[in-house]
Amino acid sequence: MLIRIPASHEPLPSEITPRQVYLSRRQVMAGLGLIAVAPPLLAQSAPGGGKLPRLAATPSTVAGAIAADKPTRYIDATSYNNFYEFGTDKSDPAERARTLRPRPWTVAVEGECAKPGNYDLDTLLKLGAMEERVYRLRCVEGWSMVIPWVGYSLSELIRRAEPTPKAKFVEFTTLADRAQMPGLRSAVLDWPYVEGLRMDEAMHPLALLTFGMYGEMLPNQNGAPVRVVLPWKYGFKSAKSIVKIRFVEKQPRSSWEDAAPQEYGFYSNVNPGVPHPRWSQASERRIGEDGLFAKKRPTVIFNGYEAQVGQLYAGMDLRRNY
Repeated sequence: MLIRIPASHEPLPSEITPRQVYLSRRQVMAGLGLIAVAPPLLAQSAPGGGKLPRLAATPSTVAGAIAADKPTRYIDATSYNNFYEFGTDKSDPAERARTLRPRPWTVAVEGECAKPGNYDLDTLLKLGAMEERVYRLRCVEGWSMVIPWVGYSLSELIRRAEPTPKAKFVEFTTLADRAQMPGLRSAVLDWPYVEGLRMDEAMHPLALLTFGMYGEMLPNQNGAPVRVVLPWKYGFKSAKSIVKIRFVEKQPRSSWEDAAPQEYGFYSNVNPGVPHPRWSQASERRIGEDGLFAKKRPTVIFNGYEAQVGQLYAGMDLRRNY
């Protein structure tokens, strides 16, 4: 497998100015069959693009779930993305993800659990109370955003599946359909994309099963129709467009760990003290706020969520378990 290493004269992905993608203002409510949004509170921290159906949500009461940071503009959060199933450039997902069909959609829940099953999207939307959570997102390439996500704790679905004592890890598999995802023609990764968590990580209240952002359903380029968001880990750990959740006894081999284990470890917690082999992780650039020559922000351990998740890794060597 070939992993492309940028030449010394090339800019890092974090140094590339986002390309603006002009979103259509036409609302696509008809024919999608999505849940109606009535009197409940709507996610209002930052305006959506007006392109997708609204998604009702109440502000989360989970400790640490509402960051005080100013949310990234919707146009930036939806036009500067990593979603290699649609291409490796940051603008590729917004330009190419229109081919993704988020309905009908089914997520298979299987493996070491007493109640496996197949969940269609409408069923998943009703399993938990929708919350808005304003999370910081930190990419391994050195850029960050602040996004108001909409969903409920992943633990809600896990409890319904009733994992057996053998279930030590949760494995996520994402859609791999060449007809919908042109990036699958690239050999940058072995498809489908696979990620995994230790069971206690997956059960943590901050681990979010996500269906929307900015008060609307997820755009295709941001992982529609269902993804996970893990705010204390680098962004690639938050699997998008999930089609399978499997409970397993042994630690799963994630896609990036398999492709380049010296660069991407299983845990991938945000840690400024552990540099990527090709760049430092000690600082970051906030997309939409910082210009090319603006001073970067210092990276904070666990992306600022140490008080909430630090106990999960007590006694671990966080340099070896990167």
